[in-house]
Amino acid sequence: MAINSTKEKFISHFGEMGSRWGINRTVGQIYALIFLSENPLCADEIAEQLTFSRSNVGMSLKELQAWRLVKLVHIPGERREFFEAPKDVWEIFRNLVEERRRREVEPTLSMLREALLKNDATEDEQYALGRIQQMHDLIELTSAWFDDVEKLSPETLQTLMKMGSKVVKLIEFTDRLRFDGKSKN
Repeated sequence: MAINSTKEKFISHFGEMGSRWGINRTVGQIYALIFLSENPLCADEIAEQLTFSRSNVGMSLKELQAWRLVKLVHIPGERREFFEAPKDVWEIFRNLVEERRRREVEPTLSMLREALLKNDATEDEQYALGRIQQMHDLIELTSAWFDDVEKLSPETLQTLMKMGSKVVKLIEFTDRLRFDGKSKN
């Protein structure tokens, strides 16, 4: 199966972006190919279409499975393993966010908590501890917010996202009402 120019551009772009997202170019390109594929692909097909070595494809598929971005699929009568991306883009988004959180945010929160538990801080360290507390509080707040958002259905989340700046205007309006109510008392 030949890759047409639209697919080629998408796959190439994902390879370039992959390196910015912390994965290598090959993993990004393999993911893009699988994402665009209507049917599950085996490693040999991926290697052939992208002209990558079979071993490179195998290692990349393991990484994509660890990120939960591709699933192993068994096809009756086939001995080879096939792979597909989740069909629901919201599931893909959630998997990416959850994995980044597990790999990046949680270790950072653990380090911040350990630093804050330090009781023998010198006077010189007090400022640093205050800044660490601010960072901890921000990450905790965004994590709690994500926990709430994660529970929303894709439809509700999409509606919330489409509201965009309207939510900000609503909050500003309620703040003005609250402020005006306090100034009259």
